[in-house]
Amino acid sequence: MSNLNLLELKNVTKTFTSGFLFKKKIVAVDNVSFNIPREKASIFVLAGESGSGKSTVARIILGFIRPDKGEVLYRGKNIFSFDSKEFTMYRKEVQAVFQDPYSSFNPVYPVDHILSVTAKRISRDENKDIDKIIDEALINVGLRPSEVRNKYPYQLSGGQRQRVLFARALLPRPKLIIADEPVSMLDASLRAEILNLMLDLKTKLGISFLYITHDLATANYVGDYIAVLYKGSLVEMGPIDKVMSEPLHPYTKLLMSSVPVPDPFKRWEGRISTPETEAIHGTTSGCKFYDRCPFRKDECKKDSPPLKSIGDRFVACFLY
Repeated sequence: MSNLNLLELKNVTKTFTSGFLFKKKIVAVDNVSFNIPREKASIFVLAGESGSGKSTVARIILGFIRPDKGEVLYRGKNIFSFDSKEFTMYRKEVQAVFQDPYSSFNPVYPVDHILSVTAKRISRDENKDIDKIIDEALINVGLRPSEVRNKYPYQLSGGQRQRVLFARALLPRPKLIIADEPVSMLDASLRAEILNLMLDLKTKLGISFLYITHDLATANYVGDYIAVLYKGSLVEMGPIDKVMSEPLHPYTKLLMSSVPVPDPFKRWEGRISTPETEAIHGTTSGCKFYDRCPFRKDECKKDSPPLKSIGDRFVACFLY
């Protein structure tokens, strides 16, 4: 079954230790499992608030850190068992685009130098004209090579810098791009441009995306499938149209209710509160959402709900 997936996470767990004198273990990712199919390019959304473990999942997938438990399978094989040749190929086929495009570039070099160094190091077409490879990548992200190649990062707009970052990710012809909050630092008009770019790359080049975000509005615009994280645990997962139109988990409902509606006559009357006990200590047993859940029961405090299949989606809640 694994070889049908391009990427698959199986029960991935990662714990960090914080503090100097009084050390405390923090479970950043807790038994997370999901997969991105191989047969068709898609955009898989990993959503949740800040601190939910989204970026830690990305770092594990990219091989920056090892999980304490679980497996990350690429084309059916654990990436942490790759030999050097296999891992080099994995690095080419799985690229990353991060939140701040400016910090991803060396400001003392122009775009042409930044892309040419990357193209020479990781491009599969080693015998092909490097300039042609770079021009093709820039055109694919909607930029004119003659307008940006000789410019420095500070001379580009935020949207242009993000597009150049996507162009660099395209150079090795990847199968999957990890896009970690790629539009959160851009204004509304530029966000739409980058999101449309992701859709174009999926359709034209057959590239799948793991789109990491806290913004459900943008997730709904580009996503095919969504997994919602809360304190490192998956609480709901399924086709994005169904999850967004009819969320099941109380946390997903809370996230959906906080999405602003562009109507001045519709004001949100809800409240989002974080109890002091949760903010300081967190919930140590049972459901992690217990302190904030309006539907909590006694069993929720004692036991952690498993991720259950409800039709074509999965939900971790004793309500179902």
